Amino acid sequence: MSTLTYPEVGATRLGPLPDGYHHLHHRVAVGRGRAAFEVAGGAVTDWRMHRTSGARVRASTARAEAGTTVRVSIGVGPFRFTAPCEVVWTAYEKERIGFAYGTRPQHPECGEECFVVDLADDGTVWFTVLAFSRPVCWYARLAGPLVPVAQRIYARRLGTALRRIVSAS
Repeated sequence: MSTLTYPEVGATRLGPLPDGYHHLHHRVAVGRGRAAFEVAGGAVTDWRMHRTSGARVRASTARAEAGTTVRVSIGVGPFRFTAPCEVVWTAYEKERIGFAYGTRPQHPECGEECFVVDLADDGTVWFTVLAFSRPVCWYARLAGPLVPVAQRIYARRLGTALRRIVSAS
């Protein structure tokens, strides 16, 4: 039985993103060619991208699979926030690799976020973060408009980490 905290499970895969949430869409080129695509896809799905960005990740599987439970922590000391999530879908396709996780109880927000790498026809490797969320706990509500800003900063940080991983391969 799922313990997800929102009803629109899978909306980041099928769209459209549901009303009543803050929406995030960040897309950045991280490399070129099939080899870069494979490296980027592996880094996204084995949690390396998150870890390289500075996040702590505790996952129940070594690679993203539907049903995997994940705890992502960001911040420092008393300002470290932990976000319990569950992988709700994965894509291991010829030109698309990635996954989405949804929020579980005790997450400061409710919603879903996906991390996908696509190989375009021209050989460009694109990394996309697509999310919908809204605050649940008092401190996320209190932070108000700062939360979407922090989410955009984190999405950019993930893109930068992934670009570094790909260029080092």
